[in-house]
Amino acid sequence: MEPTSIKLTQYSHGAGCGCKISPAILDQMLYSPMIRQPDARLLVGNDKRDDAAVLDLGNGTALISTTDFFMPVVDDAYDFGRIASANAISDVYAMGGKPVLAIAILGWPVDKLSPEVAQRVLEGSRAVCAEAGITLAGGHSIDCPEPVFGLAVNGLVNIPQLKQNSTATAGCRLYLTKALGVGILSTAQKRGVLLPDDAAIALKSMTTLNNLGEIFGKMDYVKAMTDVTGFGLLGHLSEMCEGSNLSAVIEYGKVPIIPSLNYYLNQNCFPGGTERNWLSYGHKIGSITEEQRYILADPQTSGGLLVAVAEESVNDFETEMQKTGHQFSPIGWLKSKSDEPLITIL
Repeated sequence: MEPTSIKLTQYSHGAGCGCKISPAILDQMLYSPMIRQPDARLLVGNDKRDDAAVLDLGNGTALISTTDFFMPVVDDAYDFGRIASANAISDVYAMGGKPVLAIAILGWPVDKLSPEVAQRVLEGSRAVCAEAGITLAGGHSIDCPEPVFGLAVNGLVNIPQLKQNSTATAGCRLYLTKALGVGILSTAQKRGVLLPDDAAIALKSMTTLNNLGEIFGKMDYVKAMTDVTGFGLLGHLSEMCEGSNLSAVIEYGKVPIIPSLNYYLNQNCFPGGTERNWLSYGHKIGSITEEQRYILADPQTSGGLLVAVAEESVNDFETEMQKTGHQFSPIGWLKSKSDEPLITIL
């Protein structure tokens, strides 16, 4: 069978970042009663719920280290490699850094899928790594019941330009750089009902690098940043709020959404990860409709950047963004924490 005729999503039980373990279960896994020995060089670690680990190199710069991998979110092997790679590299950009090196993580069902299909996955990865200006320098592979692919990525950042998801301030305006809904479209593809135009929209979104993050790292008025992936917008915004001891207000009508989502929601095309997400953090969210829940908790694969910008610098930020020609949408703001829900939807 030719690599181009293989439908990869039929070989996995999940898809993309929808495979992620729910936030609540992950908290249980990461809990440890052991007393940790502090490492003064570790600027960001497991306790921060951030996008990557960050180590002070002692010369004014820091090493950003991250890994991300998942099962196929599209049928085409080359595109799977591109998407998984863009998604993994995004964690470096989400910290304001510049990626410098990647190594591959490959799990392959060698009794079901040929080496030629895996080779196409790696070719797609090399293409995206080249676009990011880095080399796919090696990696590790195993025989695995389902196809799995991703990267471990290292990046560098000047320490004053490091962005975290826990450093927002009250009054910050929130911006999102990609439309929501690729989890819903990925589920539609797995069920064989995704329309060609929507497949193209999803592919473009998931293969677009979040290299704006490196630019944001140089903006002092960008106070906090993260990328929106498997926990959905509400999950990653919850982490930003809790880490910064703030609450958030989302203006739902301003949230960028892929236009055709209702067509697929009417066919019950939503990932299982949406329900897992909601069970983990739904109690923190204010009044919300069913449609809003399906979209705002939708697991994103290689989703956009969620950016918190100081209120007094909004005009400067929007002027700079317009110069880039890149999509960006103001979706709400952060405020002092109160007894109200952690996130309010207007």
